[in-house]
Amino acid sequence: MGHHFRHSSCRYFIICIWIGNFISAQTITQDSNSGSSQGHHLGSSYFFYQRPEFPRDCEEVQQQCSFQNKSGVYVIKPDGLPAPFEVVCDNTDEGGQGGWTVILRRVDGSVGTKRTWDEYKDGFGFLGSEFWLGNNKIAYLTNQKRYELRIDMVTSDGSSFHISYDKFRISDEWSGFSLTSLGVYSGTADSFTTCGRNMEFGACSCQGTCDQPEVQNRCNNDCVNGEGCFCPDGFLFQGSDCVPASECGCFVQGRGVLSQNGDVYVNADCSNRCTCSNNILTCENYGCGLNANCEERNGVRKCYCADGFEGNGLICTSTVRKDCLDLYNAGDRNNGVYTINPPGGRSFQVYCDMTTGDGGWTVFQRRKDGGTSFYRNWSSYKRGFGALTDEFWIGNDKLHTITNQKSYQLRIDMRDSAGSRYYALYTLFRVSNEGDNYRLAGLGTFSGTAGYDSMNTRRNRPFSTYDNDNELSSYNCAEKHRGGWWYGYDDGHYYYYYSYCYYWQVGSRYYYCSVSNLNGDYQGGNGQNIFWYDLPGNDCNIKFTEMKIRPV
Repeated sequence: MGHHFRHSSCRYFIICIWIGNFISAQTITQDSNSGSSQGHHLGSSYFFYQRPEFPRDCEEVQQQCSFQNKSGVYVIKPDGLPAPFEVVCDNTDEGGQGGWTVILRRVDGSVGTKRTWDEYKDGFGFLGSEFWLGNNKIAYLTNQKRYELRIDMVTSDGSSFHISYDKFRISDEWSGFSLTSLGVYSGTADSFTTCGRNMEFGACSCQGTCDQPEVQNRCNNDCVNGEGCFCPDGFLFQGSDCVPASECGCFVQGRGVLSQNGDVYVNADCSNRCTCSNNILTCENYGCGLNANCEERNGVRKCYCADGFEGNGLICTSTVRKDCLDLYNAGDRNNGVYTINPPGGRSFQVYCDMTTGDGGWTVFQRRKDGGTSFYRNWSSYKRGFGALTDEFWIGNDKLHTITNQKSYQLRIDMRDSAGSRYYALYTLFRVSNEGDNYRLAGLGTFSGTAGYDSMNTRRNRPFSTYDNDNELSSYNCAEKHRGGWWYGYDDGHYYYYYSYCYYWQVGSRYYYCSVSNLNGDYQGGNGQNIFWYDLPGNDCNIKFTEMKIRPV
């Protein structure tokens, strides 16, 4: 009943019900004892009926009144309804039968129809203009007899049409005033079809569509001679219906489907990406980055990082953290213990310095208070010892694994007894495997504030411990210097007299195997202590050392 009609606008319509010549669905019986009558609805006890003093509908008004052919306002009282009420009776239909009880009239839009449940229940409007009779009255009315429903419509050009249904009935409020019966359709409006969803009928022009919301380069086919079905403001054509612009989305050219607001569409080779925003499709060049593939997963095509990598498909970083710099680049910026996974399938923990010199340093040695002895055997230096948050040596196996996966630089931080800080930086640092005695296979150019290149003679030297002396010296350098290290001289330099603390004395002579040893006794005597030749401060009283590496 609420549809608009195409081709000519509907300026007037009225809905009526009529008993016509149908047999009543009620029988009346007389109680011989009381003289009262009872009404019985066939197949239902929907209402309890009494013979009314008032006519029950406009058909009975027509039968009872001498002015039966006059339309107008009359009082009726359907069975079961406590009080009578006024209705409009229409006796002007073309068949001359009349007796129509009008339940709805729309003429000029003067009475709004956006109403509450109670308003539709009780009725609203004015019988002299526009009105809705009320669902409660219609329910009582249509449940006392069998009624025909007729809808009359007049278009803007004066054409009249009507449709009818031969059995009309609605239920009571408890059942939601549902349309329980409608019957067989007939009428003169068969050549007219209703406008689509959300459409209005009237003066129209070119209409925007979902696929071209801004470019109105065509008129809707229904807009003929300036009138037709059109989409109101805020709506766009989608097929034959109107949809809210917020639900319309964007049309993806070449795909033939609509993309909802916020959706992203990527073409088959991921070379182009389009985004729908406020019903406007914006496209841009796209392309998968290194270690990414163009794939469709769970219905979404885009660039995905390959296994072992993470990111947005344009930039993919490895999920395997090979050292502290990988962790730093992944967003870990706090000093502490982390797990890394260098090549070889074995992960282990390391201490990461994320604040010194741009961060990302993997620490492999620290001395700070002498709580951990560094006078250890070969096996201990191989495995590593100490606590990563305290004093430790990471282990030569791990040091070899890390330094042979990339090119690394070496940084050594030192602090003397006065608290003065120094550092040595080498552009390259690499350690060979155990079969090569963890030889210092790579040591680059020196720079820093430590004064002298005291690792100078360590280049290409093997590692030695007191139980595995790999030097050609007549002395056991690791035993004399009290720690595992890369010692430098084959036969040990000697002097008749020298006071530097990195010499040990034999008779009247003084010997040394290195001008640096950061793994000696923390407070050892001459030649046994921690030393770094020519440190600007006290090179024989070093209280803190930290050796660390980072990819170049």
